[in-house]
Amino acid sequence: MEEYLEEYNKWLNNPIFDEETKRELLEIKDDRKEIEDRFYKELEFGTAGLRGILGAGTNRMNLYTVGKATQGLANYIIKKNRQSDGVVISYDSRNMSPEFAKQTALIFNANGIKTYLFSSLRPVPVLSFAVRELKCVAGIMITASHNAAQYNGYKVYWEDGAQISEPIDKEIIEEVRAVEGYSSIKVMNVFDAEKQGLYNVIDKEIDDKYMSTLKEFVLNPEVINREKDLCIVYTPLHGTGNIPVQRILKEIGFENVNVVPEQAEPNGNFPTVQFPNPEYKDAFKLALDLAEKLNADVVLATDPDADRLGIYARNSKTGEYMPFTGNMSALLIAEYRFAQLKEKGKLPNNGLLVQSIVSTEMSVPVCEKYGIKKEDVLTGFKYIGKKIRDYENGEYSYLFGFEESYGCLFGTYARDKDGVAACMELAEAAAYYKEKGMTLYDEMEEMYKEYGYFLEDLAQDVLNGRVEIERMNERLENVRKNLPSKFGDIEIERIRDYESGEIINLKTGEKSKLDTPKANVIYFELPNNEWYAVRPSGTEPKVKYYYGVRGNSREDALNRMEYLKKVAKI
Repeated sequence: MEEYLEEYNKWLNNPIFDEETKRELLEIKDDRKEIEDRFYKELEFGTAGLRGILGAGTNRMNLYTVGKATQGLANYIIKKNRQSDGVVISYDSRNMSPEFAKQTALIFNANGIKTYLFSSLRPVPVLSFAVRELKCVAGIMITASHNAAQYNGYKVYWEDGAQISEPIDKEIIEEVRAVEGYSSIKVMNVFDAEKQGLYNVIDKEIDDKYMSTLKEFVLNPEVINREKDLCIVYTPLHGTGNIPVQRILKEIGFENVNVVPEQAEPNGNFPTVQFPNPEYKDAFKLALDLAEKLNADVVLATDPDADRLGIYARNSKTGEYMPFTGNMSALLIAEYRFAQLKEKGKLPNNGLLVQSIVSTEMSVPVCEKYGIKKEDVLTGFKYIGKKIRDYENGEYSYLFGFEESYGCLFGTYARDKDGVAACMELAEAAAYYKEKGMTLYDEMEEMYKEYGYFLEDLAQDVLNGRVEIERMNERLENVRKNLPSKFGDIEIERIRDYESGEIINLKTGEKSKLDTPKANVIYFELPNNEWYAVRPSGTEPKVKYYYGVRGNSREDALNRMEYLKKVAKI
């Protein structure tokens, strides 16, 4: 008998598994392909935790796979003798999120670890903030971010409020893998856990502190007061953002905030969108319809765990609502904050901006203008969080961090992306520019005129099966052995090989070291702040190709992008 069938039968016959799980598995007893997919492997606990399709089976998100991950993490915390520091737990609007959160708390409690469970759903940034505020050793966020409705996930944060990174992530993974079967998972009932002071429910006290912290970042309250009728349309896309976004906008003074009614309530089925992802135009359809009716100044959307933000704003010349990429919205926030801090004499002389390696290079001239140091890190906001921690000694003052994938953070109160704060900041910026007779999109155009028309794009190949994955890895190795010097007529200046940890200067032949963890990424630095990068996905059978160009005009940038995509091949 195939191993996956043996495992399937174990789940059907072992009394440790509940009857509802067994009923679900009996419904697929004649579907060999479905059984294989659910049981051919264990859902892997990776450097970001768990993420998978909901359902019964070893390769699914369910109470047992979540329990095994929690038991492994509990074992690690006990080894570090940190159980008294506690773990804070939050969850988003996805199906099974409350159940996973409660089960996680009770498993920690059974292992003698104190927990703080939010009374209801909360966004990622509030969880990150709470880890630091409560001085916990770790935090758990039950979420699958912007994935489709059939997914859920389990993100692990460490005591600094950032997602786990090296070497802690590898150490926790080893502990999770060492958990033998589901019978070794400890659990206790809520009554006993509460009686022993292990199970604690937290509520508005953390929310109030988080809101107070955000309000400290408001730069122009008098402008907001004058433009309090700024028309804002917002959608939480059935996620966690509705209450905190409405609250912060109201408390800083905006009085004309309009939430898309069809998408206001939390709903793990995300009935109005195919994907609850603010990167996609389809997710904005209802918000844009409402914006047209109200003649809104700005249209905002957060994903289910409210760490990412998407935005539309009018082009005042055409009247059309224009989409912003994650790079655009991030640089707009950075430019606004840096300019205002400088004007008010509050811009530090050791300011720091941190971004992922595949984000826009428009940050280069922006940082040069304001005298700010720019640093690049691998994809994953945990690396930005690590930079914040590295510079807590005061060598640099962290001002802003962002990724091209619609996430940013402009303070150190949290260590992950904050879509709630980004909504606040873009609303303030919209009020500031409106007073000057401009929209946010108009300001973006002014930035392009000043810094150059930066344009980025992303393409990807889906790799079908092991053979295609192996071929892609072979192609990348071949590039490393036979480094190109040109793409068409574009000279390659330097190549960053994040796998070998080297930077190769093609003009001088000089090699230097990269100060980053190893990753299977090749990055080509081109003249004029242009670039091309190749990165196989760490979570999906895909390879991603990133392009960045800088033109003298929008037309020039589009032409340069077309040419780069044509000639930059590996």
